[in-house]
Amino acid sequence: MARSLNQVILMGNLTRDPELRQTPNGQSVVSFSLALNRSYKDASGEWKEVTDYIDIVAWANLAERVAQYLSKGRRCLVQGRLQSRSWEQDGQKRSKVEVLANDVTFLDSRGAGGDDNGGGQAADDNPKPSKPAKKDDVVIEDIGDEPINLDDIPF
Repeated sequence: MARSLNQVILMGNLTRDPELRQTPNGQSVVSFSLALNRSYKDASGEWKEVTDYIDIVAWANLAERVAQYLSKGRRCLVQGRLQSRSWEQDGQKRSKVEVLANDVTFLDSRGAGGDDNGGGQAADDNPKPSKPAKKDDVVIEDIGDEPINLDDIPF
Protein backbone atom coordinates (compact mmCIF):
# COMPACT_ATOMS: atom_id res chain seq x y z
CA MET A 1 0.00 0.00 0.00
CA ALA A 2 1.29 3.49 -0.85
CA ARG A 3 2.18 5.80 2.00
CA SER A 4 0.36 9.07 2.58
CA LEU A 5 1.47 12.32 4.10
CA ASN A 6 -0.67 14.12 6.66
CA GLN A 7 1.24 17.10 8.00
CA VAL A 8 -0.05 20.57 8.87
CA ILE A 9 1.83 23.71 9.94
CA LEU A 10 -0.32 26.68 10.94
CA MET A 11 0.49 30.08 12.42
CA GLY A 12 -2.23 32.29 13.82
CA ASN A 13 -3.87 33.87 16.84
CA LEU A 14 -6.01 32.10 19.42
CA THR A 15 -9.67 33.03 19.10
CA ARG A 16 -10.47 31.99 22.68
CA ASP A 17 -8.73 30.78 25.80
CA PRO A 18 -7.69 27.10 25.62
CA GLU A 19 -10.16 24.71 27.24
CA LEU A 20 -8.35 22.07 29.33
CA ARG A 21 -10.25 18.89 30.27
CA GLN A 22 -9.40 15.49 31.72
CA THR A 23 -10.50 12.17 30.24
CA PRO A 24 -12.03 9.62 32.67
CA ASN A 25 -8.62 7.91 32.91
CA GLY A 26 -6.88 11.21 33.84
CA GLN A 27 -5.37 12.13 30.46
CA SER A 28 -5.19 15.90 29.78
CA VAL A 29 -6.68 17.24 26.55
CA VAL A 30 -6.94 20.87 25.45
CA SER A 31 -8.89 22.41 22.61
CA PHE A 32 -8.54 25.86 21.11
CA SER A 33 -9.11 27.62 17.82
CA LEU A 34 -6.72 29.58 15.61
CA ALA A 35 -7.63 32.52 13.39
CA LEU A 36 -5.61 32.45 10.16
CA ASN A 37 -5.61 35.63 8.08
CA ARG A 38 -5.05 35.60 4.32
CA SER A 39 -5.37 38.07 1.44
CA TYR A 40 -6.34 37.62 -2.18
CA LYS A 41 -7.33 39.71 -5.19
CA ASP A 42 -10.95 39.43 -6.28
CA ALA A 43 -12.17 39.52 -9.89
CA SER A 44 -12.13 43.35 -9.90
CA GLY A 45 -8.47 43.43 -8.76
CA GLU A 46 -9.21 44.63 -5.22
CA TRP A 47 -7.44 43.05 -2.28
CA LYS A 48 -9.75 41.19 0.09
CA GLU A 49 -8.86 39.90 3.55
CA VAL A 50 -10.38 36.69 4.87
CA THR A 51 -9.99 34.89 8.17
CA ASP A 52 -10.20 31.10 8.49
CA TYR A 53 -10.88 29.49 11.87
CA ILE A 54 -9.28 26.11 12.59
CA ASP A 55 -9.92 23.94 15.67
CA ILE A 56 -6.84 22.45 17.36
CA VAL A 57 -6.57 19.58 19.88
CA ALA A 58 -3.50 18.69 21.97
CA TRP A 59 -2.99 15.89 24.49
CA ALA A 60 -0.94 15.06 27.61
CA ASN A 61 1.93 17.37 28.61
CA LEU A 62 1.51 19.52 25.51
CA ALA A 63 -2.11 20.14 26.49
CA GLU A 64 -1.08 21.29 29.95
CA ARG A 65 1.61 23.67 28.61
CA VAL A 66 -0.80 25.17 26.08
CA ALA A 67 -3.44 25.75 28.77
CA GLN A 68 -0.86 27.29 31.10
CA TYR A 69 0.90 29.66 28.69
CA LEU A 70 -1.55 30.56 25.90
CA SER A 71 -4.63 32.75 26.02
CA LYS A 72 -6.99 34.50 23.63
CA GLY A 73 -5.16 36.70 21.13
CA ARG A 74 -1.73 35.06 21.54
CA ARG A 75 0.19 33.98 18.44
CA CYS A 76 1.45 30.44 18.05
CA LEU A 77 2.75 27.97 15.49
CA VAL A 78 1.05 24.57 15.48
CA GLN A 79 2.57 21.48 13.86
CA GLY A 80 0.42 18.40 13.61
CA ARG A 81 -1.90 16.38 11.42
CA LEU A 82 -5.47 16.58 10.18
CA GLN A 83 -7.93 14.32 11.92
CA SER A 84 -11.58 13.73 11.11
CA ARG A 85 -14.14 12.38 13.51
CA SER A 86 -17.86 11.75 13.34
CA TRP A 87 -20.64 11.21 15.88
CA GLU A 88 -24.39 11.25 16.17
CA GLN A 89 -26.13 14.11 17.98
CA ASP A 90 -29.90 14.48 18.36
CA GLY A 91 -30.42 11.81 15.71
CA GLN A 92 -28.23 13.56 13.13
CA LYS A 93 -24.81 12.48 11.93
CA ARG A 94 -22.14 15.11 12.57
CA SER A 95 -18.52 15.27 11.49
CA LYS A 96 -15.56 17.54 12.05
CA VAL A 97 -12.03 17.98 10.75
CA GLU A 98 -9.51 19.38 13.22
CA VAL A 99 -5.75 19.51 13.73
CA LEU A 100 -4.20 17.11 16.22
CA ALA A 101 -1.16 19.04 17.47
CA ASN A 102 2.23 17.35 17.84
CA ASP A 103 4.00 20.59 18.79
CA VAL A 104 2.96 24.15 19.66
CA THR A 105 5.46 27.01 19.61
CA PHE A 106 4.54 30.20 21.48
CA LEU A 107 5.52 33.09 19.20
CA ASP A 108 4.91 36.36 21.00
CA SER A 109 6.05 37.53 24.38
CA ARG A 110 3.60 36.80 27.13
CA GLY A 111 3.25 40.54 27.75
CA ALA A 112 1.84 41.00 24.23
CA GLY A 113 -1.65 39.66 24.76
CA GLY A 114 -0.88 37.54 27.81
CA ASP A 115 -0.52 38.38 31.47
CA ASP A 116 3.07 37.45 32.29
CA ASN A 117 6.52 38.02 30.79
CA GLY A 118 8.85 36.01 28.56
CA GLY A 119 8.31 34.55 25.14
CA GLY A 120 9.22 32.18 22.37
CA GLN A 121 8.84 29.09 24.53
CA ALA A 122 6.88 27.77 27.47
CA ALA A 123 9.64 27.75 30.07
CA ASP A 124 13.27 28.79 30.19
CA ASP A 125 15.29 26.00 31.81
CA ASN A 126 18.61 27.59 30.80
CA PRO A 127 18.80 31.15 32.13
CA LYS A 128 20.98 33.55 30.12
CA PRO A 129 24.36 34.48 31.61
CA SER A 130 24.54 37.94 33.17
CA LYS A 131 27.96 38.71 31.61
CA PRO A 132 28.95 38.34 27.94
CA ALA A 133 30.65 35.02 27.16
CA LYS A 134 34.10 34.92 25.56
CA LYS A 135 35.23 32.44 22.96
CA ASP A 136 38.53 32.75 21.08
CA ASP A 137 38.89 36.45 22.07
CA VAL A 138 35.52 37.26 20.48
CA VAL A 139 32.90 38.69 22.79
CA ILE A 140 29.44 37.23 22.25
CA GLU A 141 26.73 39.50 23.59
CA ASP A 142 23.14 38.64 24.37
CA ILE A 143 20.96 41.11 22.45
CA GLY A 144 17.77 39.92 24.18
CA ASP A 145 14.36 39.80 22.56
CA GLU A 146 14.55 43.24 20.92
CA PRO A 147 13.69 43.30 17.20
CA ILE A 148 16.54 43.94 14.78
CA ASN A 149 16.26 47.10 12.72
CA LEU A 150 17.43 46.23 9.19
CA ASP A 151 18.60 49.85 8.68
CA ASP A 152 21.25 49.26 11.36
CA ILE A 153 22.97 46.50 9.36
CA PRO A 154 25.98 48.01 7.53
CA PHE A 155 25.83 45.82 4.41
